[in-house]
Order: sequence, then structure tokens, then C-alpha cells
Amino acid sequence: MLDETEEFLEDELINQDISADDENSGLYEHVNITVDKKQEPLRIDKFLLLFRQNSSRNKISQTCKAGNVIVNGNPVKQNYRVKPGDEVSVLLAHPPRENVIIPQDIPINIVYEDSDLIIVDKDPGMVVHPGFGNWDKTLVNALAFHFAKDPNYNSDLDRVGLVHRIDKDTSGLLVIAKTEYALSFLAKQFFDRTTKRLYWAFVWGNVKDDSGTVTGHIGRHPKNRMQMYTYEDGSHGKHAVTHYKVLERFRYMTWIECKLETGRTHQIRAHLKHIGHTLFNDARYEGNIVMRGVDMPKYRKFVQNVFEVLPRHALHAHTLGFIHPTTKKEMYFESPMPKDMQDASERWRKYLDNN
Repeated sequence: MLDETEEFLEDELINQDISADDENSGLYEHVNITVDKKQEPLRIDKFLLLFRQNSSRNKISQTCKAGNVIVNGNPVKQNYRVKPGDEVSVLLAHPPRENVIIPQDIPINIVYEDSDLIIVDKDPGMVVHPGFGNWDKTLVNALAFHFAKDPNYNSDLDRVGLVHRIDKDTSGLLVIAKTEYALSFLAKQFFDRTTKRLYWAFVWGNVKDDSGTVTGHIGRHPKNRMQMYTYEDGSHGKHAVTHYKVLERFRYMTWIECKLETGRTHQIRAHLKHIGHTLFNDARYEGNIVMRGVDMPKYRKFVQNVFEVLPRHALHAHTLGFIHPTTKKEMYFESPMPKDMQDASERWRKYLDNN
């Protein structure tokens, strides 16, 4: 089952208006499904996540409230449980452009592939799934082209594929399912938090302790809707826990390793900002200014030069481990530090040697 907390948000954080008048004029059908005869009873919002990967349970819930999720000709609430033979339709106020996956010959780094799944080491700057403002040139477009060359691959990428996502400017490892069974099997591991994932991050400041844990509810920022925010009192958001360990110190910047107990949206970015160590060059969270160091022109110019070689937030999905859906054996992958983060760390080391 896909978990909405793993959602890839990017610039589509701004909510859509999916309201419509009583006659549903101006609505477009995005989904039309006859439920398989072997389908077990399942909440409609969870069921639709398998078919609407560029969505979230919240969006589906809002669509239900608007009366635009139709089962057997009648609007249903989000807690309706689908049954074998149900005819399900989803109506939205915009054309179903996002459902059209255009195969595009875009280079991607495939580190492993078999008949069940594929492991990709994503470059920074690549959007994972088409959405508002990014209709093509995404990882999914590249995968559609790759799969089109395989005569044995007959699956529909709108139904199977992405098990989890990472932000556009985050680099590193992703697993993609090639069958519906693999999707369900792998997604449950992410939902149950049994996967093994470590992230590398460069953060502003000299982190005091060699290791530690950040605990706090993650929710939308009260003033900046493009950010997530850490609430200590639990009044908003969802419980989240991030463990970190220092790998190297650069006096004004620290290289840390992060392990997540939960998978909330922008969890690492929000938790680290909360403890005063914003991701290096994270423009969305104001990490793209000089936040630590000396107030001297030479130092400011140095930091700007590092920003130029690392023109994105410094976050990398370093490891990925899970149980294979068919062999039931544990698989484990590591991604080396990408070149832009390597270059940035080397510049910091040279700066410290000379100052």
C-alpha cells in the first residue's frame, strides 16, 4: 500500500480546487476501473492510490467530499470499501494530462534490473513523476521508454511502478516495481518501515553531538505553505523521528548520515532546520544563504563558489535495502556520493587547510 507520507511534492504543494457544480459540468474522467473479481474489500482512498500515483490520500479524500468519486453510478465517501465487480470512476476539474505517460529517451543510471523490479540511481534535478509544471522529462517518462524496449513487459505505468519517491533535487536510489504483485509487496515494506535506507546530508553549522535523534510532528508550515514544519507539542502534523550521525566536520558545515524511523514529507529538511542545521543550499528552507562562518568578503565569495558547484540542496539517498518480492532474499544497494557533493566537500577541505 502506498503511503501518502512518502509523497513527492515539489512545486505542486499548492492545493488544487476540485470543486464542481451539481451537474458535474467541466469535469473530466481520470479513472475508470472495474474492480477485479479477486479484490478483497479495501477502502476506496487506499485502492485508488494504486491507480493514481501522482496523487495522495488527502487529494482523493477531497475528491470524495466533492462527490467526484463514483462507484456504480453513485458518489461515495472515502471510507467506502470496494468490492469485486464495482465500477469506479474519478472525475476532476482538469483534463487527464497527467495520466498520459510519454516515453522519452532520457539517460538514467540503472544499477539493477530483473523481471520484478528495477533500481535507479537518480541524478539531482530530475523530477520523479509527471505533475503540474513538470509534464515530461521525468524519471517515469524515461522508464516508459526503457520498458517499451522490453517485449516481455506488458504493465501499465499508471498502475504499477513507483514504490516511493524522492524530491527533484535529492539524488540517489529508488526501487521501481515491474508487476502489480511486486508493487504491493515492496510498498508494504515501506509502509511497515522495514526497508533499510540511509541518507547523506550536508548541513549548515558544526553539529554539537556526534549522534542524536530529532523527534517532532511534521506538518505544513503555518505561514509558508511551500515548507513543512516541526511542531514540538504534537498539535499539528504527524509523528516523525530522525536519527543522525556525524561523518565529517567542516567547521561551518557538517556531513551527516540520517536514518528515518518515519517517512514524512520533507522530514529530513524540516527536522534539521528545526535543530538549527538547515540543509546546505536548500533554497526552499532558506539554506541558500551564508548561515554560518565569518563575516568577511573572502569567505562569502568562497561559499558562493561552493553553491555554484552544488546548485541544489545537499541530500543524497545513499542506501536501499529490502526483501525481494519473488526470491524473498534481502537485497542491498549503495550509491556513491554524487560529483556535486564530492566537489563541495573537497572545496571545504581545501578552505580549512588554508584558513
